[in-house]
Amino acid sequence: MNNIYKAIIFLIFFVGTSQQLKAQQTVVKPSVTYASNPETYRLAGLIASGVEGYEDYVLTGISGLVIGQTIEIPGTAITDAVKRYWKHGLFSDVAITIDSIIGENIYLQVHLKTRPRVSSINYIGLKKNEMNDMEKKLGLLKGGQITPNMIARAKKIAKKYFDDKGYKDADIDIRQCEDVTNKNQVILDIEIDKKQKKRIRQIIIDGDKQLGDKKIKGTFLTKGAFKKTHEAGKLANILKSKKYTPERWAEDKKNLINKYNEYGFRDATIIRDSIWNADDKHVSIYIKVDEGKKYYIRNITWVGNTVYSTDYLSRLLNINKGDVYNQKYLDKRLREDEDAVGNAYWNNGYMFYNLQPTEVNIVGDSIDLEMRIFEGQQAHVNHVRINGNDRIYENVVRREIRTKPGDLFSKEALQRSVRELASMGHFDPEAIEPDIRPDYENGTVDINWNLKQKSNDQVEFSLGWGQTGLLGRVGLKLNNFSMANLFNKNRDRRGILPVGDGEVLSLGLQTNARYYQSYNAQYSTNWLGGKRPVQFSVGIYFSKQTNVASNYYNRGYMQNYYNYQYGYGSYGNYYNNYENYLDPNSYVKLFGANVGWGKRLSWPDDYFTLSLMISYQRYMLKNWSYFIMSNGSANNLNLNISLNRTSTDNQLFPRRGSEFTTSLTITPPWSSWDGKDYRNLANDPNSPNYSREQQEKYKWVEYHKWKFKARMFTPLTNGTKCFVLMTRVELGLLGNYNKYKKSPFETYYVGGDGMSGYTANYPTETIGLRGYENGSLTPRGQEGYAYDRFTLELRYPFLLGNTTVYGLGFVEAGNAWSSVKDFNPFDMKRSAGVGVRIYLPMIGLIGFDWAYGFDKVLGENGFEKGGSKFHFVLGQEF
Repeated sequence: MNNIYKAIIFLIFFVGTSQQLKAQQTVVKPSVTYASNPETYRLAGLIASGVEGYEDYVLTGISGLVIGQTIEIPGTAITDAVKRYWKHGLFSDVAITIDSIIGENIYLQVHLKTRPRVSSINYIGLKKNEMNDMEKKLGLLKGGQITPNMIARAKKIAKKYFDDKGYKDADIDIRQCEDVTNKNQVILDIEIDKKQKKRIRQIIIDGDKQLGDKKIKGTFLTKGAFKKTHEAGKLANILKSKKYTPERWAEDKKNLINKYNEYGFRDATIIRDSIWNADDKHVSIYIKVDEGKKYYIRNITWVGNTVYSTDYLSRLLNINKGDVYNQKYLDKRLREDEDAVGNAYWNNGYMFYNLQPTEVNIVGDSIDLEMRIFEGQQAHVNHVRINGNDRIYENVVRREIRTKPGDLFSKEALQRSVRELASMGHFDPEAIEPDIRPDYENGTVDINWNLKQKSNDQVEFSLGWGQTGLLGRVGLKLNNFSMANLFNKNRDRRGILPVGDGEVLSLGLQTNARYYQSYNAQYSTNWLGGKRPVQFSVGIYFSKQTNVASNYYNRGYMQNYYNYQYGYGSYGNYYNNYENYLDPNSYVKLFGANVGWGKRLSWPDDYFTLSLMISYQRYMLKNWSYFIMSNGSANNLNLNISLNRTSTDNQLFPRRGSEFTTSLTITPPWSSWDGKDYRNLANDPNSPNYSREQQEKYKWVEYHKWKFKARMFTPLTNGTKCFVLMTRVELGLLGNYNKYKKSPFETYYVGGDGMSGYTANYPTETIGLRGYENGSLTPRGQEGYAYDRFTLELRYPFLLGNTTVYGLGFVEAGNAWSSVKDFNPFDMKRSAGVGVRIYLPMIGLIGFDWAYGFDKVLGENGFEKGGSKFHFVLGQEF
């Protein structure tokens, strides 16, 4: 403001000089003083100086003065002009002087000095990630002008940032240094001394006579009132946050009152609280509460309800006379629970419904509640708009949405639509949020679905090295395929590939040259014909695996192999050895095809799906010693009946919901009508007719296979990033119609990571059990005809969205038996470990686990513990 007064001094005439100046024709640079009466002039000229890079009319325009206007000197016009320059924020010095006066005309000059620009910014005392956060939050840019307000604002933002991180005593110093190499530019040094992060040493609660410390602070197994502030150094808080910030404490003071309200103490208040430094790393907190009286419910009356009877609403509320006045439970029964009072209205079109519980009478420790309901009119869905989608056809998206134009509004249908859109896999599940726009006058509601696309097609190309040489894998999975576009040239293709209908086409090739080859193709759609949720799938596959000659394991070969592995010898020598040790007279070939059909059910609810699949496999073996059957061909014609219920909320990281599948796979009971004596058929391997009898015995394989799988997801904390407990139960049995004709195929290969190398489309089913070697629970010669697996897995997400990353810790147990009669669910092999899962859009799921097996299984050296094992998962959930 001193500069304003300077300008005014220059513009005020000395006492008694005004008449003399007017009598002269021209006065240049006149002297002025405060001690004069205002004189009126016509502004004839205005120029600005001291600033480069701006047009003159831009600078003079900021003043608000206009050529030709009448101004008083001294007067408010000049004062206001100076204020405008200061308010603009670009200038560090402003002065307006009189250049000359000619008669009644006055010429003014504006003297400006711009604020310096920032040439560089140095962050001192921060890590790289903290520097990146500071750059985004502070808004200080290289090349931008710097003002005192910007400096003050930056300090405030930085202080809050480090307070939130737990650095309560952080010092922030922002210094400007002149840049001698650049005119009118400065260097900013932002120095931050974070000091020690503050954790909570002790929380002292005074006045908690009714609830006590355990209910307020919680224990290892129970939740307390505080969600974000807990005492350090206590075992009960090992998984809880101990960091102190003012915001966290302010939030937890509200949570404390809510906790008291939950136990009926509606008058509970906080009298005072204080925080002090217990030491360099800790603060202690003192809080004094007045608990007040504990209240109970006496009478509940309903007012304004016409749609539902009072008795029905009372049953939904489930609060009775004499119950503790629990305001948290009351709110859940009115709004939050699936069967809450509010949902009865919202799911029946009453979007404008409102209910206010009102305390109408308090007598002693008893409260009368009046439930005042405004029902309003039923609202119908008007417009349903889909935004953000240009990859999949709109009708494909709309058929998954449960809110159709003309339907009554339903909160349940809205929530179900969110789940169905997330389950499609074409959109970021974390970004699906309906934009609801009610129209109270017309009784309608518009729903806008603002979607964020993600690519869920997967391309795989990988190379690996094993004891039999190089293994290559190539795969393509299109999750937005369109069979119609493949044959219809005139239809919109939306790119090179025929996509748009949300169908799935997968093609795969895996080969190890002569040793192993596998080819597969699969097509499926969840909407056969595009109008009804009818599933259809068709697939075909072929694989061949050649055995390795017995001298593969001799000492000389193994020496060559190790020489290659550790850099001795040459690749050519190894490759020649590899070629020589294949046994072309020992192999297994598998050809298979399947056709599937499925239908979404409406009972017991529409989460259920019934599926049928007819499959045919032909096994061709020659001198193959890994199954009961070693030579000849066998056929497997079977029908699979599966009942599935899936209600999870997210494909990549489910937080709640469940998956249940029960299935039965059956073949015709060939032995019941073919008239063969299987008791005396193919039992003696030394018999000259053994091979022929094997082919006769297993020409048509028969069995009945029962499986049950269940997974449940339970969120243990609130929020998007929360701890989730996954509980899994699996049971499998492979039975037979004739005890002398047990199936040599479709047995269970249990143990390890569930990815047993070359077992894609293999005649056995692989079941993982971490902490043990692959197949170690069903070693060779002890095929698995029954198994079980139980898992508890605690998950936490580090990154959610198109790329999803989460960590996990687990305990697991299971076993396998070579006879269904020996099945014992309490005889289990146990393990525990940790792992991580990474979902990449173009690759799929990748997982790494470390596990320790606690029990003994049969291995190469007899019975030994599973011990420490690392497992790798690719493309499938373990």
